[in-house]
Amino acid sequence: MSVLESKKVPLKNLKKRTDVASLGFATTDELTCSEQLIGQTRAVSAISYALEVDRRGYNLFVVGDPGSGRTTYALRELRERAAKMKAPDDWIYVYNFDEPGEPLAINLPAGFGKTLESAMEDLVEDLKVNLGKAFDNSEYEDNKASLVKAFQENVGELMESLRTYALEQNFSIKRTPQGFVNLPLVKEKPPKPEETDEAPQETEDAEAEFITREMQPDEFEKLSEEEQGEIQKKSDDIAQHTLETLRTMREREKELKEKIKELDSEICRTAIQPILSELREKFPQEEKLADWMNKLADDIIENYGMFVTATRDENSEVDFSRFTVNVFVSNDPEQGAPLIRETNPTYYNLVGKIEYESRQGYLYTDFHRIKAGALQKAGGGYLLLEAENVLRQFMSWDALKRVLTSGELTIENLGEHLGYIPVASLRPQAIPLNVKVVMVGTYYLYHLLNVYDPEFQKIFKIKADFESDMPRDCDMEYKMACVIAQYVRESGHIPFTAPAVAEVIECASRLVDDQDRLSTQFNKISEILTEATVWARMDESGVVDLKHVKRTSVERKNRANLLEEHYLRAFETGVIRIDTEGSVVGQINGLTVISLVDYTFGHPVRISANVYMGAEGIVNVEREVKMTGPIHNKGLLTLSSYLGRLYAQDMPISVTARIAFEQTYGGIEGDSASSTELYCLLSALSGAPLRQDIAVTGSVDQFGGIQPIGGVNEKIEGFFNYCKSRGLTGDQGVMIPYQNVRHLMLNDDVLEAVEAGQFTIWSISTIDEGIEILTGVPAGALGPDGTYTEGSIHARTKDCLRGWLERSAKLKRSLSAKSRNSDEEDENEPDDDSRNDGAKK
Repeated sequence: MSVLESKKVPLKNLKKRTDVASLGFATTDELTCSEQLIGQTRAVSAISYALEVDRRGYNLFVVGDPGSGRTTYALRELRERAAKMKAPDDWIYVYNFDEPGEPLAINLPAGFGKTLESAMEDLVEDLKVNLGKAFDNSEYEDNKASLVKAFQENVGELMESLRTYALEQNFSIKRTPQGFVNLPLVKEKPPKPEETDEAPQETEDAEAEFITREMQPDEFEKLSEEEQGEIQKKSDDIAQHTLETLRTMREREKELKEKIKELDSEICRTAIQPILSELREKFPQEEKLADWMNKLADDIIENYGMFVTATRDENSEVDFSRFTVNVFVSNDPEQGAPLIRETNPTYYNLVGKIEYESRQGYLYTDFHRIKAGALQKAGGGYLLLEAENVLRQFMSWDALKRVLTSGELTIENLGEHLGYIPVASLRPQAIPLNVKVVMVGTYYLYHLLNVYDPEFQKIFKIKADFESDMPRDCDMEYKMACVIAQYVRESGHIPFTAPAVAEVIECASRLVDDQDRLSTQFNKISEILTEATVWARMDESGVVDLKHVKRTSVERKNRANLLEEHYLRAFETGVIRIDTEGSVVGQINGLTVISLVDYTFGHPVRISANVYMGAEGIVNVEREVKMTGPIHNKGLLTLSSYLGRLYAQDMPISVTARIAFEQTYGGIEGDSASSTELYCLLSALSGAPLRQDIAVTGSVDQFGGIQPIGGVNEKIEGFFNYCKSRGLTGDQGVMIPYQNVRHLMLNDDVLEAVEAGQFTIWSISTIDEGIEILTGVPAGALGPDGTYTEGSIHARTKDCLRGWLERSAKLKRSLSAKSRNSDEEDENEPDDDSRNDGAKK
């Protein structure tokens, strides 16, 4: 059997079909499978282990491609674990009576936070009523009046004692706006009354004959210095007594205030004691809460007037916020531990914030405006984050690292970090934090974090690696059918038939280009299910059948293949030159893949080679103009090594070759065309024409072995579309590496053409096999005498190279001889002086 026939790939190997009968159901309604994640044994084990480790730093980083089910499974597993855990404590912020700028954080059993908040609001209202009644009591007023009266009597006695002392010293004390003034007194007889017929009355006391009046300044001036000094001395003594009396009066006044305050405190304490006792009984009296309630009671007693004022004047604006609480984190004791998924992890959404309110042109805040972030809400439970979202946000990654490293969280606004001028603000007490962070990201981000952040491994010690594909066997196909059935039920779709499910499974293999693997990108599979359901409903069908899934694939392609159609149209109109018939020396059809964001397709490209005498070696035109990447250049250099191994063992190679990818105007990367370039080069050297109805792909090593490539399905389908556009002849086909046969999951158009004998797929393992298929000439074997089979490709190639080498050597000898003859003629020819001497003779 010829190589052309023996290397054909059988139809059954071009696509692996799912055995519908082995699925064991007619429609997905018959399947009742348990919910499970298939094909991710490694990731499931890592996640389970990570959730069991209760140590700092053992946070989990889930790695995988988007759509692999990594987030969905992580959420489901975390939700189940959290529901079985004990609900963590609530956290509240309260007013700090000692340091008002540093609100206190107090933890309470789960569910008690909101209860305390409601109780404190009721407490304020009860205090208004009770204190208002207590201080409106007549008994309170009588007791207060009694204290005031006693004080007034005492003050009266002190003043009377002071006046008596001053009068004994012939002074009077007079109160003025500037204070007390001591005035000396003068005793004198009153003026005699006018004489009358009545006889004067006799008095018993001789002093009654004198009257006392205040001494006038001029009278004081008339006194002698000794008398003035005596009066001044008495005045100073009286002033000293006055100061002592005033001091005593102030002390009595202070004592009065203290007594009134004690009275008020006693009344207030009596009024609030039942309310506070009832409040204490409702809540566990841990040290921090009990201490705060004691200070609360003292503050209420000290500021009872606020409540009395609010009771007497309903329109008064009294701020009672200091007596309430801010429920910072609240947990439901019946719901287990919290599970928080933060999809917008800005700095404030992650670590919390202090809000401000504008009041008459200035910013105001208090402890009620301290808001929790995702980290505090997830305390005692789990927090799920997307790595890309965290890294996009300013300061979020740094804040997360700081919390996971220190184990506590202090709320600070960004302005305090970035501002040049310190601004007074609240400094809430830090809260201890015990949270398991699960971060979901791609392989690329995981690698970058490992390389550029030395602390990353300290805080994310466990990695759960989600694979992009899974094995395909009968058991896994059934599990995939269960996943499809579950999604259909949960989404409310109409049921799928078994052939439709089988087609979806085959689509899952096509997603990974492997007959023995299935894609784990369930989001793409769910898109197929959803769109197929829509087509079924548009057909008014009660089930989704095979034709609906096939139509989904066709319509999805039609929506994305606009650029592919433009290329095909250019080929049909002759703008792009691709030969699909005949044979040409030094020209071959290579295959490339064009990848867009949402679509990938194959595109044939004409590769040509010119060879001639010279010593420049193999030159790629695209490489010279820097249109190729390093991998492509590597493949090109392999060609030189291959030629040297086969043809330069007994002679040097002297050749110049130019290889070009015709009509390519963009960058070229990859080595999948290296075998194609080698075929083209061998054709140009041997003179054997290459078939233009066969497109070739495959990498080559230095020994001529064919190596596998990527995008094999797209490449085959791309060349098939070109051939179909011009007309299938039955001789056209594609030659691929034998290792890529397992990757074949071709579409129905190609399969139908192969089945009809209009298109062929060959798989080869060596360059020798490929060159024979392309030229119809055997590659040739090396004989014991060091020569290749006569008439073979290798023999013709080596003959060409030897001929060039001989002609090159002959040319060099000829040129060397000419050069020597020229030198001899120059030596024998006389110079000008000799000729002149001869002429003279």
